[in-house]
Amino acid sequence: MKIIHTFGALGALYFAMSIAAAVTASAAARDARSGEKLRVYLGTYTGGDSKGIYVCELDLGSGQLSQPRLAAEAVNPSFLAIHPSRKFLYAVGEISELAGKPGGGVLALAVDAQSGQLTALNQQPSGGAGPCHLTVDATGKNVLVANYGGGSVACLPIGKDGRLGEATAFVQHKGSSVNQERQEGPHAHSINVDADNRFAIAADLGLDKLLVYRFDAARGTLVPNEPPSASVTPGGGPRHFAFHPSGTFAYTNNEITSTVTAFSYDAARGTLTELQTISTLPHPVEGNSTAEIRVHPTGRFLYVSNRGHNSIAIFAIDPSTGQLSAAGHEPTRGRVPRNFNLDPSARYLLAANQDTHNVVVFRVNHENGKLTATGSEIRVPSPVCVRFVNLDAGD
Repeated sequence: MKIIHTFGALGALYFAMSIAAAVTASAAARDARSGEKLRVYLGTYTGGDSKGIYVCELDLGSGQLSQPRLAAEAVNPSFLAIHPSRKFLYAVGEISELAGKPGGGVLALAVDAQSGQLTALNQQPSGGAGPCHLTVDATGKNVLVANYGGGSVACLPIGKDGRLGEATAFVQHKGSSVNQERQEGPHAHSINVDADNRFAIAADLGLDKLLVYRFDAARGTLVPNEPPSASVTPGGGPRHFAFHPSGTFAYTNNEITSTVTAFSYDAARGTLTELQTISTLPHPVEGNSTAEIRVHPTGRFLYVSNRGHNSIAIFAIDPSTGQLSAAGHEPTRGRVPRNFNLDPSARYLLAANQDTHNVVVFRVNHENGKLTATGSEIRVPSPVCVRFVNLDAGD
């Protein structure tokens, strides 16, 4: 990371080349090990047929998904995060009231390494209504959560037994933006920690800002950075956020305007500088909105889900500048693709179609970033989050 920061664009180019070679080698090795599997956890909305969090397995040789089974009952566990130890899983409870008090919750669960079943450990208030996104920091000591309805972010400590403690940090966002229907107040939509575990970036749809916090993992604190934020074009509505693996660039998908904004990132100071904003659509689509954003681990491609156009937008990333160029769209074989994810080898992309209750597997072309449906899909009620866990020896 320090080499990349020192040599700038040249370092980023070398990084992309080395990572591309590593991922290609990894994929080739996995091809030779037919039958190797990944565990897949699926977060859902439980207003219909869903009962909570589901689990299945992805065969890395064939790209086939096994039939899902209920791993744990929970109310609206719409977004999930895996502990670095793989012993624990954390889920938001995307609700407006918890135990008779306003606000949502964060649920801690223990993972059975053999079966993948989950056992609830405890639950803590998220600090605001409608928690919609969370992440575990690199040390495994904290869960950071974004509250959409409450327009706030919080940090909850993780004990050695995986249980959550009461929040050690809480920040209430303030303000509004130009869209009176969607941006009448703050709506924190995601929170992510950078590779150095020093800064946390919260995308707030209601403010059209990416708020940057200095993060202390040992104390579980969030302190506004200087400058405290970066802005997108008014009315954009930043939703989710992804760092480039080089550490020199970052990207946010703007939900309302169906665009992506690219930034350069100064990891030493935690600052974001806008480079470009580009559409996620091949043509205007009434009612479309974006949901998820992912950068391929080689750093060569970026993906965004379109709800309405019902596609994954594919972009090529210039390794020296971080800027994007449109590289196509792939239909998701369903409606309202919410979350999607690349498996750790980046050979497959799994798209969760919320309204058609299906998860579809696509093979990823490492040369051009294109997606091809494998023919494998499973039925899951209202799927909205996809998370992977390696099943290596020693798990």
